[in-house]
Parts: sequence; structure tokens; C-alpha cells
Amino acid sequence: GAEGLTSLAMLPPVSLAELIATADLQTRLDRKYVVPADVIDGVLRRAGDGACVLQIDGERSFCYRSTYFDTTDLAGFHGAATRRRRRFKVRTRRYPDGQCYLEVKTRDGRGRSVKQRVPHPLSSAEQIREGDLATVAAALSGAGIDPAGVGTLLAVSRTRYTRATILLPASGARVTVDRELTWCDMAGRELRLAELAIVETKSPSAPSSVDRALWRCGYRPRAISKYATGMTLLFPELAANRWHRIRRDLAAHLREGVED
Repeated sequence: GAEGLTSLAMLPPVSLAELIATADLQTRLDRKYVVPADVIDGVLRRAGDGACVLQIDGERSFCYRSTYFDTTDLAGFHGAATRRRRRFKVRTRRYPDGQCYLEVKTRDGRGRSVKQRVPHPLSSAEQIREGDLATVAAALSGAGIDPAGVGTLLAVSRTRYTRATILLPASGARVTVDRELTWCDMAGRELRLAELAIVETKSPSAPSSVDRALWRCGYRPRAISKYATGMTLLFPELAANRWHRIRRDLAAHLREGVED
């Protein structure tokens, strides 16, 4: 369900097929915002632009789970931390429809996020198999990254969260609202983000109506990465200059626990 987001219940529904047809956006410009969950309703009511919400089997809010993989020297993390143009992220993600994908994210020459993905067995969600390395290598090569320098990939952290996805058909933009975000290390220790939501706008280029509504409310894009920011929260000994401010801002909202 979409508890606490009454505006989601008021938006017309859109199917997954329609969403993909209108705004697949595997190459896109991303903007991320950290917003108190109780502000989201007002922002979505100002969205306009023919806004509609993804609905599958009557549900409008879904649980996503990701496992992140990195090298033994955390090349993916450090690439994000130092804002290298040729940086990468490798994960498996379990989607609400039961599908699991291996996903590789890189950047194109214009700084846009490029995501490539292939189906992955759910039973191996926390493993990179021999055959997966070719997929990763091809994605990295396409982004100008030497795959030989990547080497072994190990599972290093997990996330889970509840996501609602809004389509803005007039601009071909998509907006995700992630709540109940939890970071988890591979030993099962958890950090849950309470009272805050991560809003991400994904557009072909120009800012969306939701970006403009957030700006009017005083919210600006923030440098936050579910993977890299989460790693600095789980492992404070990692250098986190780029995320020092966001880590400080999130600290009061983190609740520690152990995975069920």
C-alpha cells in the first residue's frame, strides 16, 4: 500500500507497459532530493503534467531489494566518491514482479546515467556468476573503462525500500519516491532511514514539473547515492568527503538494527 501518501491514491493509474513505452529512460538525467516524507503529498499535488502512478495488481507501492557488488579495493565506491567520469556500479535488483536483473550503471560522455541489465536468477541474487562477468565487461568497455582492471566482484552491501513511481507523460519524465530505505551490510547489520524519503527525477534532459515543485518548496538536488552514501554510513572509516554533509544530515534519522 501507499500509506501516508494520499496523493498517490488520487492520481490516475498507468500500467508498467505504458510506463516503459512512454519513459523507458535507460539513458537519462537524474536528480535526487532528500525530503521529509510528509512533504511529498504537497509536491505531488503540484506536479500537474498529466501525472499518473504505476499500478500493478491494484498496488501502487512496491518493495525493491538490491545487492551491490564491488572489487576488493572498492573501485566502484571510490569512483563515485571522487566523481570520476568513468565510474561504474554493479548490482542485482529484485523487482516486485519477482524478476531479478544484473544491472551495470555507467556514465556517457554527457554525464548522463546509462543502465544496462540482463535477467539474473533470483536464487543467485547475491552472486556474480562466471557468465555475468562478460556482461559487466561489455558494459564497462562501452563506457571506456578497462574491464581488466575490475577483476573480482564481491557482494558488499544491500538495500531495500518501498518505491512508488510517477509518470509525467507530457515531458516523458519519471519520478520515484523511495521510503523506508534500509542499508544493510553482508553480516546483517541494518541502518534504517526514518521520516525521510528519497525523491529521484529521471528526465531526458529538461527539469520536470516535480523538479520545479521541489525547488519552489526550497529543496535542491543532493549528492546522494544509495550505494556509496550507504557504504559511508555502514563503514564510517571510508573516506566520505563528497557525502560528508549528507551523512551529517541523515545521522539524526538513522535507526540501527539487525536484519530479521
